Amino acid sequence: MSQDNRLEKTNRINLLFAFYERLLTEKQQTFLKYYFHDDFSLGEIAAEFEISRQAVYEHIKRAEQTLENYEAKLELLQRHDHRMQQIRELEILANDEQIPEQQRSSLSDISQKLQSLE
Repeated sequence: MSQDNRLEKTNRINLLFAFYERLLTEKQQTFLKYYFHDDFSLGEIAAEFEISRQAVYEHIKRAEQTLENYEAKLELLQRHDHRMQQIRELEILANDEQIPEQQRSSLSDISQKLQSLE
């Protein structure tokens, strides 16, 4: 797996974790935090919990799969990404000099309110 793909995967798992963390078991949460947030290796996690590297790997893979299953059903990340895209489009309109100042100001206010909800 290339460095870019690993970074994309790590970012995706971290985003999914932010949405679905509470739906995971305590062990899944712990292993994902160690591996993706704290950048521990499989060996370091295995030593910490006195289990094999293979067991750590399987726990992490299962947790990743669980996150992806939740996303497939609930689509929270997908919806978040769509909302953020809509907010960016509002910001572009709010800076469009062809739109009257009062409307641009309103668009900017709406954009800020939406961002604060995220």
